[in-house]
Amino acid sequence: MAKAVIETERLQLHELSSESPEDIAFVRRLLNEPSFLDNIGDRGVRSLEDARAYIVKGPIASYRANGFGLYRVQIKESGETAGLCGLVNRPTLADVDLGYALLPEFCGRGYAAEAGAAVLADARARLELRRIVAIVDPRNAGSIRVLEKLDFRFEKMVQLSPDDDVLKLFASEPSR
Repeated sequence: MAKAVIETERLQLHELSSESPEDIAFVRRLLNEPSFLDNIGDRGVRSLEDARAYIVKGPIASYRANGFGLYRVQIKESGETAGLCGLVNRPTLADVDLGYALLPEFCGRGYAAEAGAAVLADARARLELRRIVAIVDPRNAGSIRVLEKLDFRFEKMVQLSPDDDVLKLFASEPSR
C-alpha cells in the first residue's frame, strides 16, 4: 500500500497507481457515475484498460511533471476509497485548479471539504502556491457549497474551450 501523501483526521490521500487493480477499478467506477458525468464530464473511460491509461496519462504524468495531481481519498477508519481530490494544472487556466469528486455513498459527510482543505494547505506550504482556482458547473450546488466552505470566492464565468460548457471560476488566495 502506498504511503499517504496527505493525511487529515479522517482521511488519507494517496497517489494513484496504474499497477493497483483497486485503483483501476475505482477510477472506472467513479468516472462513470452519473454525478461525475453530469457535473464534470465524460472522460471516455469505459474499460479497466481505459482507467489504467487515464491514471498514467493524467494523475501519474502530473505527479512527475508538477509534483502534484489528483489523489485517491481513503477513509482511515474503514480503508474504503471515497473519491479523488487534488490539484490539476490545466493548460487553459492561468492558475492551478483544485479538483474533487466523490462516490455517491460518501457525499454529504464533509469529506470533500476536509480533503480540499488538506490539499490547499499542502499547496500553500509545500508548493508555495498563493492563488488556486476551482471550476464548477453552475448547477452543481453541492460543489459550490464546498468551495465556499473552503473560502473560495466566485470570480467570473469561463469556458475552457469553445465546445465546453460555461463554468463558474472560483479563486482562493490567502490574505496578505
